[in-house]
Amino acid sequence: MIIDVPRFLMEERKYWNELESLLRRVEREPFANLSLEEVKRFHFLYQRACADLVKLQTSAHEPGVTRYLESLVGRGYGEIYHTARTDRKMQFVGWLTGTLPQTFRRQIRCFLLAACLTAVGAGFGAGAMVADPDSKAYLMPFPELSGDPSERVRMEETGNRSELEPMKARFSAYLMTHNIRVAFFTLSLGASWGVGTAIVLLQNGAGLGAVSADYILAGHLLFLLGWLLPHGAVEIPAILVAAQAGFVLAGALIGRARSKPLVARLRDVSVDLVTLIAGAALLLVWAGIVEAFFSQYHEPVLPYWAKIAFGFGELLLLCWYLFFVGRVGPTSKSDISFLPVGAKGTRS
Repeated sequence: MIIDVPRFLMEERKYWNELESLLRRVEREPFANLSLEEVKRFHFLYQRACADLVKLQTSAHEPGVTRYLESLVGRGYGEIYHTARTDRKMQFVGWLTGTLPQTFRRQIRCFLLAACLTAVGAGFGAGAMVADPDSKAYLMPFPELSGDPSERVRMEETGNRSELEPMKARFSAYLMTHNIRVAFFTLSLGASWGVGTAIVLLQNGAGLGAVSADYILAGHLLFLLGWLLPHGAVEIPAILVAAQAGFVLAGALIGRARSKPLVARLRDVSVDLVTLIAGAALLLVWAGIVEAFFSQYHEPVLPYWAKIAFGFGELLLLCWYLFFVGRVGPTSKSDISFLPVGAKGTRS
């Protein structure tokens, strides 16, 4: 077969560039869903690249372009027939280092709304404790916290912590399952157009603010930070992420994109919902381990400065992960003009 190579390259290059752009997107985000039209377009571009490769191979021209097309077709074959995705561990790593933080940032406004509502609740709880100490019985999230903070600190610091040893694994499992149920419940309340999710956040915030004010007013800020930071630095953001998913669901139900029917809006956010709640669950697993095996030990067993440093370290790492991991720098459009185009030395 004899072909006009410069003209051939001029006509086909835009299709190769488009295919390579799609391939980069799929390879960068393995769990991203392509629309039906994108899948059809991908298949068309792959078939066209295969046909172009055959033409170049039979013409015995342009070895550089041929090698490029062979690579492109090989990558396309791997994506279509899943040969590049057989490693489940790599799939999970790709989701963890790309899809999850990218989804979090894409829905950041819902997370900020959740954080603001929690802060409002915390301000209310702390203010109520200062203005009316008798409201303590109604504000504390657990009855065990209704007692005197000083007595609690004395018992924690002088008690025999060895009694915790046989219970740590069971306690950790309880914390994980309980908190994950709360996370799913917070997400599901998004079906109330977000009202239920907002109420949960205000209630949790009020409890956190009341506990904090109670211990600070009693002069036990150091104990409070050493007790709450190691697990709270992860647990609280995890609940906020679950609430973020709830508000994403609420936004789909309310229908900001009113040109779409409800089913289409829910389908559009379904992947984000699963990603966010799965991420929250993973964070809560870690928080449960830390709370059972680390947070419950106080001075003199563990110095407060070490526990506080550990908590701040977790928080910094989590912020770095959510806000910076998986960022993709600006990439230029694929260009293969560096490839040889023929004996005339012209570039098409």
